[in-house]
Amino acid sequence: MVKLSLKEIQEQIQEKSVDEAIDYLLSFGNQGSGVAKLLERYYRLKEKQRAEAERLEKLLSFERQAREEGFRYIAGVDEAGRGPLAGPVVAAAVIFPEGVTIEGVNDSKKLSEAQREALFEIIKEKALAYGIQAIDEKCIDNINILNATKSAMTGALEQLKPQADCILLDAVRLENIKTKQVPIIKGDSLSFSIAAASILAKVTRDRLLKEYDNIYPEYGFAVHKGYATPQHISAIKKFGLCPIHRLSFVKNFTD
Repeated sequence: MVKLSLKEIQEQIQEKSVDEAIDYLLSFGNQGSGVAKLLERYYRLKEKQRAEAERLEKLLSFERQAREEGFRYIAGVDEAGRGPLAGPVVAAAVIFPEGVTIEGVNDSKKLSEAQREALFEIIKEKALAYGIQAIDEKCIDNINILNATKSAMTGALEQLKPQADCILLDAVRLENIKTKQVPIIKGDSLSFSIAAASILAKVTRDRLLKEYDNIYPEYGFAVHKGYATPQHISAIKKFGLCPIHRLSFVKNFTD
């Protein structure tokens, strides 16, 4: 074998899979510490991939059970924004083709903003169908946050084409829907489809609050997304309420 520089070896393995890269590096035998370090790096990467595949396999247990029961279009549903003092509540529903997994999908609260943003596009691309529905602060004040959340979830589900024949939800049950429902406590940490829906809902809501930040910059919505942070409460006391505040949520922070 022609002796290659470490840089040339690195260039050769850039486009290879992890297993292909390991086999290629092993073919050099004891060529030096540089190759050994590359091997160590790829072995660590392989272990990381193995652990992630195992995590995703567990995360798909509810979806597998539903398929074993004969369901074909299994939708995960979740929401973002039940607790903030301002802005809408947003729900998302998503159906994946059988066999699809996406590395990194997890409860949106466990991911960084950059991770959520990257996964948002991948989820939409790989989904068989998805729907996203926002319910604004005025409706929340009129019908309360629980009913507004259920309305958002129902709206997201209605957008699905094909329609779901089984629905996995994060601890909520929707009235007036005949489709089989499986409420799962902490479902966004236990179901792949619910976790994916949580990412769609969270990213959509965060983007909306960033847009509101341009309209009402004094409140800092881009930073706290409407939650009751000291910065937000201080802004309410200084500037009063703005049109996107939930009147039924801010009574304790206004005179």
